[in-house]
Amino acid sequence: MTTQFGEKTQTFGFLVVPKFAMLPFTAAMEPLRAANLFAGRDIYAWQVLSLDGQAVVSSNGTAVMPHSSIAEAEKLDNVVVCSGLDAHLINDSQLFGWLRRLERRGARVGALSDGAHVLARAGLLRNHRCTIHWNCLDGFAESFPDIAISSELYCIDRTRFTCSGGTASMDMMLKMIEVDHGRALALQVAEQFMHDRIRADNDRQRMPLRQRLGLTHPRLLRAIEVMEENLELPLALSELAEICGISTRQLERLFAKYLSCTPRRYYLHMRLEKAHALLTQSSMPVMEVALACGFVSASHFAKCYRDLYGAAPRNTRLPKQETHSQEKT
Repeated sequence: MTTQFGEKTQTFGFLVVPKFAMLPFTAAMEPLRAANLFAGRDIYAWQVLSLDGQAVVSSNGTAVMPHSSIAEAEKLDNVVVCSGLDAHLINDSQLFGWLRRLERRGARVGALSDGAHVLARAGLLRNHRCTIHWNCLDGFAESFPDIAISSELYCIDRTRFTCSGGTASMDMMLKMIEVDHGRALALQVAEQFMHDRIRADNDRQRMPLRQRLGLTHPRLLRAIEVMEENLELPLALSELAEICGISTRQLERLFAKYLSCTPRRYYLHMRLEKAHALLTQSSMPVMEVALACGFVSASHFAKCYRDLYGAAPRNTRLPKQETHSQEKT
């Protein structure tokens, strides 16, 4: 079997940090095992790594024992940062230096779920496109305005690869297997895991509004879609109704009938949900979060936020030290 990388075994290092998400981690690793099975030889090899070689606890509480520390890792063709909660807090110079050295030696560098934060802080996403979990998109874009972030399911840009997490890890790895060894093998692996198709990189991360909300009324769906697109600069109710081609009164009736609330209340909750995501997934100052969600008054933002979440915005972001060691990552 001929591949663009020759006949040698491709090596992967899966770096796990505390609170890494288990599903994308296993969904990325298992396709490599199955590819070896169907290829009849070890076309892939992998090792699990941690900063200090000690066991790492995932976000679901399961501890994973790595094969070695990053200092003892064997030569790698690919390295995958496996993270999850609090990835935006990781600021470890040892880790960043190790990733940069691997990249200079020709390794492909990637990340699962929220791990794009780690690659960005290491300076490895300059001039490359990337993606991240939909819940972290806004926070990432605010923290790294010069990086080309997308809402794609996964993104493979030359020697960088990122995915939004969850089962998207499997789609990304299947695509990499296809590039390395052909579509026939990738499809065999997909079928082994009852994965009925290899989703394209530009597949959407989130369910369509119709499925997500269980709604079918086209004008109501359009109104919610327009709201989602205009959170930083909220539209007046009259503007929203005009875009949807109905009267303000008709719009209010639709929200009352199908969602049991007013359009204003629904819009406000959407903006506050974005604020909550920014507070928990970025290091933006509270006032910048307020402005990014369409609030021009800090006091009004604080009151609305407290009414919904039962705590002040500043209390949502509990004091956390940025990570400087394996124990704190």
